[in-house]
Amino acid sequence: MTTNNTQNHADVILVGGGIMSATLGLLIKELQPNLKIIILERLPKVAEESSSAWNNAGTGHSALCELNYTPEDENGNINISKALKIFESFQYSKEFWAYLVQKSIIKNPGSFIKTVPHMSFVRGKENVEFLKKRQAILSKTPGFDTMLFSKNPEEIKKWIPLVMVGRSKKEVVAATYIEKGTDVNFGSLTTQIFDYLKTQKNVKLRLSHEVQDIEREDDKTWKLTVDNLATKKKNRKEFFGKFVFVGAGGGALNILEKSDIEENDGYAGFPVSGQWLRCINPKIIKKHQAKVYGKAEIGAPPMSVPHLDSRMIDGKKELLFGPFAGFTTKFLKEGSLLDLAKSINLSNIVPLVQVGLHNFDLTKYLIEQVIQSPEDRLEALQTYYPKAKLEDWELLVAGQRVQVIKDDPEKGGVLEFGTEMVSSADGSIAALLGASPGASTSVYILLKVLKKCYPAEYESPKWKNKLKKMIPTINQNIIENFNKFEKINQKTNAILEL
Repeated sequence: MTTNNTQNHADVILVGGGIMSATLGLLIKELQPNLKIIILERLPKVAEESSSAWNNAGTGHSALCELNYTPEDENGNINISKALKIFESFQYSKEFWAYLVQKSIIKNPGSFIKTVPHMSFVRGKENVEFLKKRQAILSKTPGFDTMLFSKNPEEIKKWIPLVMVGRSKKEVVAATYIEKGTDVNFGSLTTQIFDYLKTQKNVKLRLSHEVQDIEREDDKTWKLTVDNLATKKKNRKEFFGKFVFVGAGGGALNILEKSDIEENDGYAGFPVSGQWLRCINPKIIKKHQAKVYGKAEIGAPPMSVPHLDSRMIDGKKELLFGPFAGFTTKFLKEGSLLDLAKSINLSNIVPLVQVGLHNFDLTKYLIEQVIQSPEDRLEALQTYYPKAKLEDWELLVAGQRVQVIKDDPEKGGVLEFGTEMVSSADGSIAALLGASPGASTSVYILLKVLKKCYPAEYESPKWKNKLKKMIPTINQNIIENFNKFEKINQKTNAILEL
């Protein structure tokens, strides 16, 4: 790979100013410093969409408390395979962040990551039995061995007094507790990474630059037609890149469609908006110190799993409940109402319709969420905080998420709730579609992008040695090598001050 010094030409073009582009840009810079990188962000600041602390849960997703990662089948068997994969993926992120702290790329780990207990809380006999079985299985698994279970109201009250005070003694409840969970400010992390990248040779960050079109040139480079939104008059530019990564959150689908790669055929997006209840009473905020996740309602997307969260945002302790879902035709919080319409084409209209017909529960759930009154939201909050009063909370608009719909040869249109990588056959362009667990597993996901798009370099001794220094447990089975993992994890936590 060679570097082209011509202005607006680059080896790598990253579209989007969030955690995904920041992480990939830094990985590439560490692995291949000579490559020229251009980053294009449509907003005047980085980390203002999905990576903003107010637009995501801030949970370091490692499956410690998220019940949707351990589904139970009709026979009562609990599948923990997804939970183990997400735990391992978040470990990659933590190790990479520790590397950034050691290199002084990030000066203060406390500016973006904190320790906070992760808890699951359920009500009702069936849910209590499910949670008990879940804890019994996971607590025998390395990484989850410190998980505690209790259905004793007094013990749970010590963990989460807000959740238990005022609750009926007749109500059957249970909770699991792990002390070493994390709260992550992805907005702060993203901003700090870009602050570092801006100082590096051959890296250019272009804010207020919106991609309007993308097409392949005869020499196999990609030409991006971009509007500079910072100027009063339309100032259109062209950027040329050998490799393009589209990490534009909900905006990725529409950009990828303009590339006309056949691998994108059949993909569609289903946008879901979110809202938080934010506590404005400091006395209440002080009483809660945990991330408490419950069970999702029937039909609810994973991003809408209810949780009562103790957060640290911009140096201030916050308490949030939600998120409440809603339907919108926007793919981004700062997007257009025409986003959904623009994404529909001949290749994805059938899968889109099929998903609409086959997911009545989701449609019903979203309608119910959209028409909620303040009193309805308070009632939902009171299932987690019985003594909640409306005057202690305000409603905030959270981020937009676009759930992936894809055409399955056997099932037809399928609604996916994870993060999907789509890339061209030659690896010259790649994009990330979807939502949760997203940011928490960014390093793991972007290693897959590098392996697909830079296969020779990824397998080279040079890159392997560098990646091993950045992510010590890379390509290791944490379960099979747990003693070694424990030593690495203890060192990682010490560096991150967890």
